[in-house]
Amino acid sequence: MFRLDEKIWFWTLLVIPVIIMLFVFLQIWRRSAQKKFADTHLLSRLSPNQSLFKSVLKVLVLCGAFLCLSLALVNPKIGTKLETVRSQGVDIVFAVDVSKSMLAEDIAPNRLDKSKQLVTQIINNLASDRVGIIAYAGKAFPQLPITTDYASAKMFLQNMNTDMLSSQGTAIHEAIQLAKTYYDDEEQKNRILIIISDGEDHEGDAIDIAEEANEEGIRIFTIGVGNVKGGPIPIKRNGVVLNYKKDRNGETVITRLDETTLKEIAEETNGAYINGSNTSEVVDTIKDLLEKMDKKEFESKQIADYKDQFQWFLGLGILLLFIDIFFLERKTAWLKKLNLFNEDF
Repeated sequence: MFRLDEKIWFWTLLVIPVIIMLFVFLQIWRRSAQKKFADTHLLSRLSPNQSLFKSVLKVLVLCGAFLCLSLALVNPKIGTKLETVRSQGVDIVFAVDVSKSMLAEDIAPNRLDKSKQLVTQIINNLASDRVGIIAYAGKAFPQLPITTDYASAKMFLQNMNTDMLSSQGTAIHEAIQLAKTYYDDEEQKNRILIIISDGEDHEGDAIDIAEEANEEGIRIFTIGVGNVKGGPIPIKRNGVVLNYKKDRNGETVITRLDETTLKEIAEETNGAYINGSNTSEVVDTIKDLLEKMDKKEFESKQIADYKDQFQWFLGLGILLLFIDIFFLERKTAWLKKLNLFNEDF
C-alpha cells in the first residue's frame, strides 16, 4: 500500500512537454537556418559528427530527470506494517439511486451529484464506523462490501453513474433486499441503511421489504434529493442538453421528489427521513442519530508506519542530470559504426 504526500507537485510534470516543444522548435529553426547557409550534402561534409539520435537521447534523459525530481517532490510513501486496530462503531450501508430520474437538475448540480456529495460528507464525518455501498435502479448492484476503508468507499462512490445499470426504473425494495445480505457481523445490533433517492418506486414493494428489514434489526434512514415541484430529465451529449425525456405521447416527463414514500419506509423501521437540500443539515442529523446508538467494538487491519521513498527518485534524478550534462550531441565511434540513419561519412 502506498500514498502520495504532496500531490500538488505533479504540476511540475508540465515542464516535460515544454522541454519537448522547445526541442522540436529548436530543431526546426536549426534546420531552417542551416538550409540558408548550405545544402544538406555540404552540411554533412562540414559537420559530419552531428547526431540527431544523441540530441533526442539527451532530451529524453533530461525529461527523465525532471520526472524523477517531480516524483521526489510528491514524496511517495510505502506502508511497511499492518496493524490490528480495535475500534467502535456501527455498520452503515448507503443505497444510492442511479436511475435516469436522478439526472434531473431541480437540485444543483443534479440529483445524482448531490447524492454523491451527501454521502461523501457523511463519510468524512464518521469516526470508526464500517460502511458499504449499493447502487440501484431497476435492480440493485453491490458496489462495496462493508469496510473501514473510507478512501475506497469515496472512490467507488465517485465512479457511480446512471449508465452503470442496464435495468432502468426505480426499485427501492431491491436495494433493501440486497442490503440485508451486507451485514456480516451477527453481534452487530445497530445496522443502518441510508437510502438516497428521489423517492420514485416503480415496484411498490418497498414498505413490505422494509418491514422484513426491521425484523432483522436494520434501521433505515432515507434522504430525499430533488424538488417536490419536480423537473425534466435532460438528455445530454458532451455536457450539452439536446432534449428532454419524453413519454409515449411525446410529452416531457417531469420527475418529482416523493417524500411520502421515503417517510413511510423510514417510519417502518423506526428510522428517520431527511430532506437532502441542505448538506450540512443532513450531515449534522445523521451524526446526531449515530451518536445516540450503542457502538460495537470490532477489529480491523490498517496499514501503518509509512516510509518515505523520495530519496530514490531524488538520487536517480540527480544522476540523470549529471549524465545529461556530460552527454555530448556529437557522434561517438560506436554510433558511427551503427550508421542508424544511413548517413554518409
